[in-house]
Amino acid sequence: MATATKSKKKSKLGVEPIGERILVARDSSEETTAGGIVLPDSAQDKPSQGTVLALGSGRMLADGSRSEFTVKVGDKILFSTYGPEELSVGDEAYLLMREDDVLAIFEG
Repeated sequence: MATATKSKKKSKLGVEPIGERILVARDSSEETTAGGIVLPDSAQDKPSQGTVLALGSGRMLADGSRSEFTVKVGDKILFSTYGPEELSVGDEAYLLMREDDVLAIFEG
Protein backbone atom coordinates (compact mmCIF):
# COMPACT_ATOMS: atom_id res chain seq x y z
CA MET A 1 0.00 0.00 0.00
CA ALA A 2 1.41 3.34 -1.07
CA THR A 3 0.77 6.40 1.00
CA ALA A 4 1.36 10.03 0.20
CA THR A 5 4.08 11.76 2.13
CA LYS A 6 3.01 14.09 4.91
CA SER A 7 5.51 16.83 4.04
CA LYS A 8 3.65 18.89 1.48
CA LYS A 9 4.94 22.08 -0.09
CA LYS A 10 2.49 24.95 -0.41
CA SER A 11 2.09 26.49 -3.85
CA LYS A 12 3.44 30.02 -4.18
CA LEU A 13 0.52 30.84 -6.48
CA GLY A 14 -2.14 30.86 -3.77
CA VAL A 15 -3.82 27.77 -5.28
CA GLU A 16 -3.47 24.42 -3.55
CA PRO A 17 -4.88 21.37 -5.36
CA ILE A 18 -6.81 18.88 -3.23
CA GLY A 19 -7.16 15.11 -3.50
CA GLU A 20 -5.73 13.59 -6.67
CA ARG A 21 -5.53 16.91 -8.54
CA ILE A 22 -2.42 18.63 -9.86
CA LEU A 23 -1.73 22.23 -10.87
CA VAL A 24 -0.01 22.66 -14.24
CA ALA A 25 1.44 25.58 -16.20
CA ARG A 26 0.73 25.02 -19.90
CA ASP A 27 3.69 25.39 -22.26
CA SER A 28 3.48 28.38 -24.58
CA SER A 29 2.19 27.78 -28.09
CA GLU A 30 4.11 28.41 -31.27
CA GLU A 31 3.61 31.97 -32.49
CA THR A 32 5.09 31.42 -35.94
CA THR A 33 4.91 28.56 -38.43
CA ALA A 34 7.95 26.75 -39.83
CA GLY A 35 7.65 29.02 -42.88
CA GLY A 36 7.82 32.17 -40.73
CA ILE A 37 4.14 33.15 -40.79
CA VAL A 38 3.08 34.86 -37.55
CA LEU A 39 -0.07 33.28 -36.10
CA PRO A 40 -2.68 35.34 -34.21
CA ASP A 41 -3.76 34.05 -30.78
CA SER A 42 -7.05 32.77 -32.20
CA ALA A 43 -5.24 30.52 -34.71
CA GLN A 44 -2.75 29.03 -32.26
CA ASP A 45 -3.34 25.52 -30.96
CA LYS A 46 -3.29 25.17 -27.20
CA PRO A 47 -0.45 22.78 -26.44
CA SER A 48 -1.22 19.68 -24.40
CA GLN A 49 2.13 19.87 -22.63
CA GLY A 50 3.07 21.60 -19.42
CA THR A 51 4.98 21.63 -16.15
CA VAL A 52 3.62 20.35 -12.83
CA LEU A 53 3.56 23.19 -10.27
CA ALA A 54 1.76 21.64 -7.28
CA LEU A 55 0.24 18.35 -6.13
CA GLY A 56 -2.80 17.59 -3.99
CA SER A 57 -2.76 15.13 -1.10
CA GLY A 58 -3.40 12.03 -3.25
CA ARG A 59 -6.42 9.86 -4.03
CA MET A 60 -8.21 8.41 -1.01
CA LEU A 61 -7.93 4.63 -0.99
CA ALA A 62 -10.48 2.17 0.44
CA ASP A 63 -8.38 1.63 3.58
CA GLY A 64 -8.32 5.37 4.34
CA SER A 65 -4.73 5.98 3.22
CA ARG A 66 -3.72 8.21 0.31
CA SER A 67 -2.06 7.05 -2.89
CA GLU A 68 1.27 8.45 -4.03
CA PHE A 69 1.51 10.52 -7.19
CA THR A 70 3.39 9.21 -10.20
CA VAL A 71 4.28 12.77 -11.23
CA LYS A 72 6.24 15.23 -9.11
CA VAL A 73 6.59 19.00 -9.04
CA GLY A 74 8.75 20.14 -11.95
CA ASP A 75 7.89 17.22 -14.28
CA LYS A 76 7.20 18.05 -17.93
CA ILE A 77 4.01 16.21 -18.90
CA LEU A 78 1.73 15.43 -21.82
CA PHE A 79 -1.96 15.58 -20.88
CA SER A 80 -5.40 15.01 -22.34
CA THR A 81 -6.84 18.16 -23.91
CA TYR A 82 -10.33 17.46 -22.51
CA GLY A 83 -9.44 16.81 -18.86
CA PRO A 84 -8.12 20.03 -17.34
CA GLU A 85 -10.03 22.95 -15.89
CA GLU A 86 -8.54 26.33 -16.78
CA LEU A 87 -8.12 28.95 -14.08
CA SER A 88 -6.52 32.36 -13.90
CA VAL A 89 -4.41 33.70 -11.07
CA GLY A 90 -3.56 37.33 -11.71
CA ASP A 91 -2.50 37.61 -15.35
CA GLU A 92 -1.40 33.96 -15.62
CA ALA A 93 -3.52 31.01 -16.76
CA TYR A 94 -3.07 27.57 -15.19
CA LEU A 95 -4.67 24.14 -15.47
CA LEU A 96 -6.13 22.02 -12.70
CA MET A 97 -6.49 18.34 -13.59
CA ARG A 98 -6.61 14.85 -12.16
CA GLU A 99 -3.50 12.74 -12.34
CA ASP A 100 -5.47 10.36 -14.57
CA ASP A 101 -5.46 13.08 -17.27
CA VAL A 102 -1.65 12.85 -17.52
CA LEU A 103 -0.71 10.68 -20.49
CA ALA A 104 3.11 10.76 -20.27
CA ILE A 105 6.06 12.26 -18.42
CA PHE A 106 8.94 13.59 -20.54
CA GLU A 107 12.37 12.40 -19.46
CA GLY A 108 15.39 14.68 -19.31
